[in-house]
Amino acid sequence: MVNVDTVYQRVLAIANKEQRGYITPLEFNLLANQAQLSIFEEYFTQLNQALAVPGNESEYSDIVKTLNEKISLFKTRSALTYSNGYFPYPSDMHKLGTLYYRPGGSSIEKAIEVQEINPDELIDYNKSPLTSPTRSRPIYIRSMSGIEIFSKPSIVNNIETSYIKRPTKVEWGYVVTNEQALYNASTSNDFELHDSEETVLVMKILELAGIIMQKPDLITVGQQKQQ
Repeated sequence: MVNVDTVYQRVLAIANKEQRGYITPLEFNLLANQAQLSIFEEYFTQLNQALAVPGNESEYSDIVKTLNEKISLFKTRSALTYSNGYFPYPSDMHKLGTLYYRPGGSSIEKAIEVQEINPDELIDYNKSPLTSPTRSRPIYIRSMSGIEIFSKPSIVNNIETSYIKRPTKVEWGYVVTNEQALYNASTSNDFELHDSEETVLVMKILELAGIIMQKPDLITVGQQKQQ
Protein backbone atom coordinates (compact mmCIF):
# COMPACT_ATOMS: atom_id res chain seq x y z
CA MET A 1 0.00 0.00 0.00
CA VAL A 2 1.04 3.60 -0.58
CA ASN A 3 0.71 6.12 2.24
CA VAL A 4 -1.78 8.82 1.31
CA ASP A 5 -0.04 11.54 3.33
CA THR A 6 3.30 10.86 1.65
CA VAL A 7 1.70 11.27 -1.77
CA TYR A 8 -0.17 14.45 -0.78
CA GLN A 9 2.95 16.09 0.64
CA ARG A 10 4.93 15.26 -2.50
CA VAL A 11 2.15 16.64 -4.70
CA LEU A 12 2.08 19.86 -2.69
CA ALA A 13 5.87 20.17 -2.71
CA ILE A 14 6.10 19.84 -6.50
CA ALA A 15 3.10 22.12 -7.13
CA ASN A 16 4.55 24.80 -4.81
CA LYS A 17 8.01 24.46 -6.33
CA GLU A 18 6.53 25.01 -9.76
CA GLN A 19 4.42 27.87 -8.33
CA ARG A 20 1.25 26.33 -9.68
CA GLY A 21 -1.03 26.95 -6.69
CA TYR A 22 -2.36 25.07 -3.67
CA ILE A 23 -4.31 21.83 -3.98
CA THR A 24 -6.89 21.57 -1.20
CA PRO A 25 -7.55 18.32 0.69
CA LEU A 26 -10.96 18.00 -0.98
CA GLU A 27 -9.42 18.47 -4.43
CA PHE A 28 -6.64 16.03 -3.61
CA ASN A 29 -9.06 13.31 -2.44
CA LEU A 30 -11.04 13.65 -5.66
CA LEU A 31 -7.92 13.52 -7.83
CA ALA A 32 -6.31 10.75 -5.77
CA ASN A 33 -9.25 8.41 -6.33
CA GLN A 34 -9.33 9.19 -10.03
CA ALA A 35 -5.59 8.56 -10.32
CA GLN A 36 -5.77 5.28 -8.40
CA LEU A 37 -8.63 4.00 -10.55
CA SER A 38 -6.87 5.06 -13.75
CA ILE A 39 -3.66 3.23 -12.83
CA PHE A 40 -5.67 0.18 -11.69
CA GLU A 41 -7.58 0.01 -14.98
CA GLU A 42 -4.34 0.29 -16.95
CA TYR A 43 -3.08 -2.94 -15.38
CA PHE A 44 -5.53 -5.01 -17.42
CA THR A 45 -4.81 -3.22 -20.69
CA GLN A 46 -1.07 -3.60 -20.13
CA LEU A 47 -1.49 -7.27 -19.20
CA ASN A 48 -3.39 -8.02 -22.41
CA GLN A 49 -0.67 -6.31 -24.41
CA ALA A 50 2.12 -8.09 -22.52
CA LEU A 51 0.53 -11.50 -23.02
CA ALA A 52 0.60 -10.92 -26.78
CA VAL A 53 4.42 -10.85 -26.84
CA PRO A 54 6.95 -13.43 -25.58
CA GLY A 55 8.08 -13.01 -21.98
CA ASN A 56 11.65 -13.07 -20.75
CA GLU A 57 13.49 -15.35 -18.35
CA SER A 58 14.26 -12.70 -15.75
CA GLU A 59 12.69 -13.34 -12.35
CA TYR A 60 12.27 -9.66 -11.53
CA SER A 61 11.68 -7.88 -14.84
CA ASP A 62 9.12 -10.04 -16.62
CA ILE A 63 6.22 -7.67 -17.42
CA VAL A 64 3.50 -10.30 -17.04
CA LYS A 65 4.82 -11.38 -13.64
CA THR A 66 5.07 -7.77 -12.50
CA LEU A 67 1.51 -6.92 -13.55
CA ASN A 68 0.12 -10.10 -12.01
CA GLU A 69 1.88 -9.20 -8.76
CA LYS A 70 0.19 -5.78 -8.75
CA ILE A 71 -3.23 -7.21 -9.63
CA SER A 72 -2.90 -9.97 -7.01
CA LEU A 73 -3.33 -7.34 -4.26
CA PHE A 74 -6.97 -7.09 -5.34
CA LYS A 75 -7.73 -10.80 -5.70
CA THR A 76 -10.16 -12.16 -3.13
CA ARG A 77 -13.08 -14.54 -2.80
CA SER A 78 -16.50 -14.48 -1.25
CA ALA A 79 -19.55 -16.62 -0.57
CA LEU A 80 -22.62 -15.62 -2.58
CA THR A 81 -26.16 -15.46 -1.24
CA TYR A 82 -29.15 -16.66 -3.26
CA SER A 83 -31.94 -14.11 -3.77
CA ASN A 84 -34.97 -14.22 -6.10
CA GLY A 85 -33.44 -16.66 -8.54
CA TYR A 86 -29.99 -15.06 -8.67
CA PHE A 87 -26.72 -14.85 -6.78
CA PRO A 88 -25.99 -11.08 -6.66
CA TYR A 89 -22.40 -10.03 -7.37
CA PRO A 90 -20.12 -8.92 -4.51
CA SER A 91 -20.60 -5.18 -3.96
CA ASP A 92 -16.91 -4.42 -4.52
CA MET A 93 -16.40 -6.68 -7.54
CA HIS A 94 -14.46 -5.39 -10.54
CA LYS A 95 -13.90 -8.63 -12.48
CA LEU A 96 -15.46 -12.01 -11.81
CA GLY A 97 -13.08 -14.95 -11.54
CA THR A 98 -13.92 -18.62 -10.96
CA LEU A 99 -17.33 -19.65 -9.65
CA TYR A 100 -17.48 -22.88 -7.67
CA TYR A 101 -19.95 -25.02 -5.75
CA ARG A 102 -18.99 -26.62 -2.43
CA PRO A 103 -21.45 -29.50 -1.87
CA GLY A 104 -22.58 -29.57 1.75
CA GLY A 105 -20.07 -26.86 2.59
CA SER A 106 -17.16 -29.15 1.70
CA SER A 107 -13.56 -27.93 1.60
CA ILE A 108 -12.29 -25.91 -1.32
CA GLU A 109 -10.27 -28.91 -2.48
CA LYS A 110 -13.53 -30.76 -3.16
CA ALA A 111 -15.29 -27.82 -4.79
CA ILE A 112 -16.92 -28.17 -8.21
CA GLU A 113 -16.27 -25.42 -10.74
CA VAL A 114 -19.41 -23.90 -12.24
CA GLN A 115 -18.97 -23.39 -15.97
CA GLU A 116 -20.07 -20.14 -17.59
CA ILE A 117 -22.08 -20.27 -20.81
CA ASN A 118 -23.72 -17.72 -23.08
CA PRO A 119 -27.51 -17.33 -22.72
CA ASP A 120 -28.11 -18.63 -26.26
CA GLU A 121 -26.29 -21.88 -25.41
CA LEU A 122 -28.67 -22.90 -22.61
CA ILE A 123 -31.20 -24.62 -24.88
CA ASP A 124 -28.47 -26.71 -26.51
CA TYR A 125 -27.10 -27.77 -23.11
CA ASN A 126 -30.55 -28.90 -21.96
CA LYS A 127 -31.24 -30.94 -25.11
CA SER A 128 -28.88 -33.79 -24.31
CA PRO A 129 -28.53 -35.87 -21.12
CA LEU A 130 -24.77 -35.72 -21.67
CA THR A 131 -24.66 -31.93 -21.33
CA SER A 132 -27.75 -31.22 -19.22
CA PRO A 133 -26.61 -29.37 -16.05
CA THR A 134 -26.52 -31.30 -12.78
CA ARG A 135 -25.02 -30.65 -9.35
CA SER A 136 -21.85 -32.39 -10.46
CA ARG A 137 -21.86 -30.40 -13.72
CA PRO A 138 -23.51 -27.01 -13.00
CA ILE A 139 -23.51 -24.08 -15.41
CA TYR A 140 -24.25 -20.38 -15.03
CA ILE A 141 -25.22 -17.26 -16.97
CA ARG A 142 -24.38 -13.69 -16.08
CA SER A 143 -26.92 -10.87 -16.19
CA MET A 144 -27.44 -7.43 -14.72
CA SER A 145 -29.36 -9.03 -11.85
CA GLY A 146 -26.49 -11.35 -10.93
CA ILE A 147 -25.48 -14.95 -11.55
CA GLU A 148 -28.11 -17.52 -12.54
CA ILE A 149 -27.05 -21.12 -11.89
CA PHE A 150 -28.61 -24.10 -13.64
CA SER A 151 -28.49 -27.65 -12.26
CA LYS A 152 -30.78 -30.54 -11.33
CA PRO A 153 -31.60 -30.42 -8.50
CA SER A 154 -31.24 -26.66 -8.12
CA ILE A 155 -28.36 -25.10 -6.20
CA VAL A 156 -29.31 -22.29 -3.82
CA ASN A 157 -26.38 -22.28 -1.38
CA ASN A 158 -22.68 -23.13 -0.93
CA ILE A 159 -21.66 -21.00 -3.91
CA GLU A 160 -18.42 -19.02 -3.77
CA THR A 161 -16.45 -16.99 -6.27
CA SER A 162 -12.98 -15.63 -6.69
CA TYR A 163 -12.85 -12.11 -8.08
CA ILE A 164 -10.83 -8.94 -8.42
CA LYS A 165 -12.20 -6.19 -6.23
CA ARG A 166 -12.16 -2.46 -6.89
CA PRO A 167 -9.67 -0.34 -4.95
CA THR A 168 -11.00 1.07 -1.70
CA LYS A 169 -11.73 4.80 -1.72
CA VAL A 170 -8.70 6.95 -0.88
CA GLU A 171 -9.09 9.60 1.81
CA TRP A 172 -6.63 12.15 3.18
CA GLY A 173 -8.30 12.76 6.52
CA TYR A 174 -7.55 15.94 8.41
CA VAL A 175 -8.40 18.21 11.32
CA VAL A 176 -8.36 22.00 11.13
CA THR A 177 -6.00 23.67 13.60
CA ASN A 178 -5.27 27.40 13.44
CA GLU A 179 -7.01 27.47 10.08
CA GLN A 180 -4.67 24.81 8.71
CA ALA A 181 -5.57 21.28 7.60
CA LEU A 182 -3.41 18.80 9.50
CA TYR A 183 -3.16 15.13 8.58
CA ASN A 184 -5.30 12.76 10.67
CA ALA A 185 -4.26 9.12 10.22
CA SER A 186 -7.33 7.78 12.05
CA THR A 187 -9.73 9.12 9.40
CA SER A 188 -7.50 8.44 6.39
CA ASN A 189 -7.44 5.60 3.87
CA ASP A 190 -4.20 4.80 2.04
CA PHE A 191 -3.91 3.87 -1.61
CA GLU A 192 -4.26 0.13 -2.16
CA LEU A 193 -1.88 0.07 -5.10
CA HIS A 194 1.52 -1.62 -5.05
CA ASP A 195 4.29 0.32 -3.28
CA SER A 196 6.08 0.79 -6.59
CA GLU A 197 3.24 3.03 -7.83
CA GLU A 198 3.96 5.89 -5.41
CA THR A 199 5.79 8.09 -7.93
CA VAL A 200 3.30 7.32 -10.69
CA LEU A 201 0.45 8.36 -8.37
CA VAL A 202 2.13 11.68 -7.58
CA MET A 203 2.63 12.52 -11.23
CA LYS A 204 -0.82 11.35 -12.29
CA ILE A 205 -2.42 13.54 -9.61
CA LEU A 206 -0.33 16.53 -10.72
CA GLU A 207 -1.47 15.98 -14.30
CA LEU A 208 -5.14 15.80 -13.26
CA ALA A 209 -4.73 18.84 -11.01
CA GLY A 210 -3.37 20.82 -13.95
CA ILE A 211 -6.43 19.93 -16.01
CA ILE A 212 -8.89 20.97 -13.29
CA MET A 213 -6.98 24.13 -12.34
CA GLN A 214 -6.42 24.96 -16.02
CA LYS A 215 -2.67 25.02 -15.51
CA PRO A 216 -1.08 23.64 -18.69
CA ASP A 217 2.40 23.83 -17.16
CA LEU A 218 1.33 21.59 -14.27
CA ILE A 219 -0.08 19.07 -16.76
CA THR A 220 3.28 19.08 -18.53
CA VAL A 221 5.18 18.57 -15.28
CA GLY A 222 3.07 15.52 -14.44
CA GLN A 223 3.35 14.03 -17.92
CA GLN A 224 7.10 14.61 -18.21
CA LYS A 225 7.86 13.08 -14.83
CA GLN A 226 5.65 10.06 -15.62
CA GLN A 227 7.62 9.51 -18.82
